[in-house]
Formats: sequence, C-alpha cells, structure tokens
Amino acid sequence: MYFNSNIKFLRKHRGRTQDDVAFSLNMKRSTLSGYENGVAEPSIDALVAFSKYYNIAIDTLVKVDLSSFSEGQLSQLERGFDVHLKGSNLRVLATTVSPDNIENIELVSEKAKAGYATGFADPEYIKVLPTFSMPFLSRERKYRTFQISGDSMLPIPDGSYVTGEYVLDWTYIRNGQPYIILTQDDGIVFKIAENKIEGENKLTLRSLNPLYRPYDLPAADIKEVWKFVHYISGEMPQESENRIREDQLLQTVQELQRKVEEIQLKLNL
Repeated sequence: MYFNSNIKFLRKHRGRTQDDVAFSLNMKRSTLSGYENGVAEPSIDALVAFSKYYNIAIDTLVKVDLSSFSEGQLSQLERGFDVHLKGSNLRVLATTVSPDNIENIELVSEKAKAGYATGFADPEYIKVLPTFSMPFLSRERKYRTFQISGDSMLPIPDGSYVTGEYVLDWTYIRNGQPYIILTQDDGIVFKIAENKIEGENKLTLRSLNPLYRPYDLPAADIKEVWKFVHYISGEMPQESENRIREDQLLQTVQELQRKVEEIQLKLNL
C-alpha cells in the first residue's frame, strides 16, 4: 500500500508544508505526520478528506505508487483525469523523459507498429523507440507520433507521421474529431470517432476516404487513444476532385464568354 508515501509525495510535489495541508484538512499537524510516516492508520473519513483535497480517488491513493509517474501523468491525474473515479481500471502509460525530466515524443514508425501492439505497456520496449521534441507543444501533456499507412484518411497521404495527445479518460473523446487508436485486433488505426462509450460501450469509427465504410469498435478492444494534433508529410496533398471540377467549370464558362464576345463583335461589324 502506498497511502503514506503518496500523500507525502503529493504534498511536496505541490510545494506545501505539513502545516498547510493539516490546516486545509482541519487536522493536527502531528496527525498528518503520523499518516505520512506510516505510524498511524487513516480512518475512512480521513481517506475521503485526502481524496477530495488532492482530487484523486482513494483507490489510486492507496494502491498506486504515484512517485513512479512522469510529470505528464501527474498533470493529467491532478487535473481530474483519474479513471478510478469512474470505476474503470487505471491505465498507466509507459513513457520516457529527457535528461531535463521533460516528456519525450516517441516515434512509432511503420516497422515498429507490430512490436508496439504488444509492447505498448512495457517501459523497456518504449525506451528503445526513437524520441524527439517539438518546442511548440505543451510540456504538461503527453504526445506520441505514429506513421500511418494506406489511403483511408486521404487527403492525409500514406506514410505521414501523425502526432497525438494521450487521452486517459475515453469519455472525453469528442464526436467528429480524429484520433489514433491502438486496438486489440487491428493494431494502430487513424479514424474520425463518434463516442458511444457511456451509452453503448463502443466507438464508431469512420475514414475521411468515403470508399471505406464506418464500423464499430467495442471499448474492450481499445488499448490506447491519442487525440490528433498535427501531421508531417513529405508529399503535397493532391487536389480534390471537387477543386478539379470547379477549375474545369471555370474554364468552360470562360470559353463560352470568349465565344459570345466574338459573336457580338461580328454582329457589330
């Protein structure tokens, strides 16, 4: 159990003294010290008070070693994205940090996809992935880049590198927005999502390319979700058929105007 070490860790992480926390929780400093040092067992009321104070579920405070979390994971946890509060299993993301303790952006290339499907939760596997940083992205959030394949999300071309922000709470998936999703059977997919997690325990996924039909993905088959941020490609997007048709129509109209002008000119002679 990690309750005593967690409350001490959280207090120091927020830069607060024992007097500060004890005053906020309406308890004696000696009582708080006893909890932190593991010489006193908290009552149910005390557990509830700490849970409300730190906005972290009791299960998490007691069962999870929060000192092992990265800054990005702690940031999400302290902003209320604690899935224990919703009765789900806690998903702890395997991640890496730079020598300055800043979250890396790991790169999952096309060749690495098969390994990622089984090693996504293994810190040793994640550690060997190439890493980089993008200074214009928030340091308080966790990002990862995946190379996509196929034409289902055209005009985003095959081979593009798509960066996503980690989504801890799947109920926050927004309808009509693109996501990179690690699935049980199909590996990594990049799709537009319709969130039916709370009502039907599934997502409905569709492609930008209308040749691909939408399909349902049960929540039990979802391993990770990343919200689309941007993509990088060495190819120029192809012109859409609508734009080509518009250009052709414009040329036809201009040609008709030219012929009308020629006829008017002949009539005036």
